[in-house]
Amino acid sequence: MARSLLAVVAVALGLVLLPPAHAVVPPLKQPAWVELTPEQKQILAPLAGEWDRLESFRQKKWLGIAQRYPTMNEKEQARIQRRMKEWVKLSPEERKAAREKYKNLQKAPPEHKEAVKQKWQEYKLLPEDEKQRLKEAAQAKPHPKPGTTAKAPVVADTNPAPPSPPATPAADPAQPASPTPQ
Repeated sequence: MARSLLAVVAVALGLVLLPPAHAVVPPLKQPAWVELTPEQKQILAPLAGEWDRLESFRQKKWLGIAQRYPTMNEKEQARIQRRMKEWVKLSPEERKAAREKYKNLQKAPPEHKEAVKQKWQEYKLLPEDEKQRLKEAAQAKPHPKPGTTAKAPVVADTNPAPPSPPATPAADPAQPASPTPQ
């Protein structure tokens, strides 16, 4: 009886003194670039220079893409290669902004998603010189840093004007309503 009691106490003490299971689980480690197969290296070649600096979960994502790559048609494969090449050219801030835009679009209502899709289809139909002009115009605009909003500074008016009366609908829809009676 004493032996069985001693065994139960020993087991209980052992369980109490064990570290929690999550403390002993090592983080999921993905293979280094040199450990990839030749096929994976060929597919993921645009990422070669930064592969070993990518977070494990990002490496896992790219390995999943590389695994699906052989089943893609030529057009999809070319698109993946082009996107990888464009991605590695982006700065960390630009990548963060792109991820945020993607997340926001995923959360957007279906009507907004459809409108964005429609605008993209229209853009793809534009001539190359028009696309280039739009790209240059977009680059010339000042862009707020990710995580900030581009708001004009609020300036207190020491002599505010009285509020205008509500506008009445205009007879001509092309003419704006007059805020003061005529």
